[in-house]
Amino acid sequence: MRNQLKILSPCGILGYGFPQESFVRGIAQHPDAIVVDAGSTDAGPHKLGAGVAIVSRMAMYQDLKMFVDYGVKAGIPVVIGSAGGAGADVHVRWTLDILNDVLKDAGVTAKVAIVHADIPHAAVMGAVEDGRILSMGANIPMLDQQIVDATGDIVAQMGHEPIVRALDTGADIIVAGRAYDPSSFAAVCIRRGFDPGLAYHMGKVLECGALCAEPGTTKDCIMGTIYDDHFVVEALNPIRRCTVTTVAAHTFYEKENPCVLHGPGFTLDLTACRFEQVSDRAVAVYGSRYEKAPTYNIKLEGASRVAYRTFVVAGIRDPLLISQLEEVEELVKQSVRTQLRQLDPDSYQMNFLNYGIDGIMGSTEPDRSPGHEVCVMFEALAETQEIANTVCSSMRSTLLHYGYEGRKSTAGNLAFPFAPSDVPFGPVYRFSVYHLMQIPDPLELFPVECVQMPR
Repeated sequence: MRNQLKILSPCGILGYGFPQESFVRGIAQHPDAIVVDAGSTDAGPHKLGAGVAIVSRMAMYQDLKMFVDYGVKAGIPVVIGSAGGAGADVHVRWTLDILNDVLKDAGVTAKVAIVHADIPHAAVMGAVEDGRILSMGANIPMLDQQIVDATGDIVAQMGHEPIVRALDTGADIIVAGRAYDPSSFAAVCIRRGFDPGLAYHMGKVLECGALCAEPGTTKDCIMGTIYDDHFVVEALNPIRRCTVTTVAAHTFYEKENPCVLHGPGFTLDLTACRFEQVSDRAVAVYGSRYEKAPTYNIKLEGASRVAYRTFVVAGIRDPLLISQLEEVEELVKQSVRTQLRQLDPDSYQMNFLNYGIDGIMGSTEPDRSPGHEVCVMFEALAETQEIANTVCSSMRSTLLHYGYEGRKSTAGNLAFPFAPSDVPFGPVYRFSVYHLMQIPDPLELFPVECVQMPR
């Protein structure tokens, strides 16, 4: 039947977890697919740069087990986008390894389609030379050979087309590398002939699980049903409800323009959208328009290591110190540079974040009136972990005993919630590749591979 299609979205990121009762309630509605987004750049470049996942292996196993027990065994296809968090080959292989264990333990054999999203460095440089690379912002430098060579894995957010190709293989489970968040949802709908504007808008709403409900959370299930001229999203947990306000608000989520959403090869125009409450827990959406872009651009992501970090978290409750904290911190920096005069000052940097004053918004904070206590997080960034450890240790001991003006007690200035207080974090990464790349074919850089599992 083409007149409707149901997608069960279990959670905002695979491995976040979700109530079994909500999931079973969704399975009882006989969805056409279980679709979940597994990745995000919300955590910054570290996951891509370090090749590590957003969630734990145990959490991933638990969610995948639910998919196999209730979905694969019932013949419901499962689609996973941005596998492992950042969607590079290392993250995809990590996901497949856990999936293999789940299938083996469940005694289930499945056909798995893998969609790769790693972009060869040579292909990126070829696009640079052809003038097919666009910067994502004024402060992002254009790519050159040096930047690309210093970058580890480079991935690209695939559109729906490679996932449609994977669905065409008849796979029971699709594990895709880095994907544009709504693409995995849209692919299921577009393959069945539904309007791509509605498909992508529904995917935009579903990709964060029940965050579009009230009370909102990424750790609960939501059902999306697409029709010829609209779609409906419904909360599956009785304690939650989708409302016109919550669904419209989530439509605005993570967008520079509330009515325009740019994706791979298209623009989604939402200016004519209409939201309608159709039950106490469900909302219908009409009027989403898909406009094909004149060129097909994919977003590239790549990270390079820039430093090593050591940090300390401490509390301050002395009103005299709080009233002059930023001035004292500058004096601490000067003192540390004098103490460590054998180090090149350009080989490290020191940063303070004062939560309770301006720790979140920094210099843009409009209300700088401090409370009765402040949490100070300070860090040292350096060329090596040893230098970072050394600088941070000096920052901590200097601030701990600093004789600020008006001080009476000779006790320590800082309260440490943890011992040891200094935490060697390890490598620090930045997005060195965060650009658009124009491609002639939305399929050529995203090959599909099919395997039987468990192996």
